[in-house]
Amino acid sequence: MDKVSKTNAARLLDKAKVEYELIPYKVDPDNLAAEHVAEELGEDINSVFKTLVLHGDRCGYFVCVIPGNMEVDLKKAAKAAGAKKAEMIPMKELLPLTGYIRGGCSPVGMKKPFPVFFHQTALDFQAIYVSAGQRGLQLRISPQALIDFCRASVADVAESKE
Repeated sequence: MDKVSKTNAARLLDKAKVEYELIPYKVDPDNLAAEHVAEELGEDINSVFKTLVLHGDRCGYFVCVIPGNMEVDLKKAAKAAGAKKAEMIPMKELLPLTGYIRGGCSPVGMKKPFPVFFHQTALDFQAIYVSAGQRGLQLRISPQALIDFCRASVADVAESKE
């Protein structure tokens, strides 16, 4: 196993003395879906979270961290963020706004701090997986430790894909 190089997200967690594990996985550039990541990790899709960036009409940008098998509920997300309406940001805005690319967006270490909302099911797990800030690398971390570190709120911001 090659030594995994630390990402900015990992360095920030180190500095704050937050325990985590870096878990590499094989990236499929044609399939950046959380389901693929969960499969590669051999983990329950419910514990593999994706980081989505949204824009609210009254609150500006904010971040939702939701289970990989769910989709963000724009109404609930807007309400949690104190907005009337919210929408996903266009993909081309992701890198300039956060410093991250699609498939490698972490709630830790974005260019600017944005309000972060974790779906409440995160607290159902001893550990969850979120991107470590690059494709092919996940953070395995205590959800409460991550929520505390991100100064995040916990809210119902997602719905089943069905």
